[in-house]
Amino acid sequence: MMNSPIHFCCAFGRADLFSESQRIQFTIQSRTQDIPDARSYLLTLKEIRIKRGLTDELGAEAMMFDALEKVEKELKKPLMRNDKKGMAVLMAEFDKINKKLGIRKEDLPKYEEQLELKIAKAQLEELKKDTLEAMETQKKRYVDAC
Repeated sequence: MMNSPIHFCCAFGRADLFSESQRIQFTIQSRTQDIPDARSYLLTLKEIRIKRGLTDELGAEAMMFDALEKVEKELKKPLMRNDKKGMAVLMAEFDKINKKLGIRKEDLPKYEEQLELKIAKAQLEELKKDTLEAMETQKKRYVDAC
């Protein structure tokens, strides 16, 4: 029934019903569903990654664009997402990139878990910072009142 991530507030901050990975997947699906060509699709993925503050430590993104360039050069035209043959060639190139980087499909849940942990740590650090600031403010108010 609902297609969007649902959030609600509670006394201690935000309690999300969806994981960060699920929210990213939803964003990708909703922002790319009407994109006809592979290049615009990859550019949108890059934009989403940057807006989410995710880094491409392995340089996979540049390799993916290089692979797309290679496929489009072979086709002598822009690669459209509905071109089954061309997309199969691109996916084969992506598989080579993943192999080169040591990324296996069966390890994807592990990477997702690591992403969730990284995000949770960042949120915890932010909460710690906010808590310390609030404690300092209360301490100053107490000292000033005495």
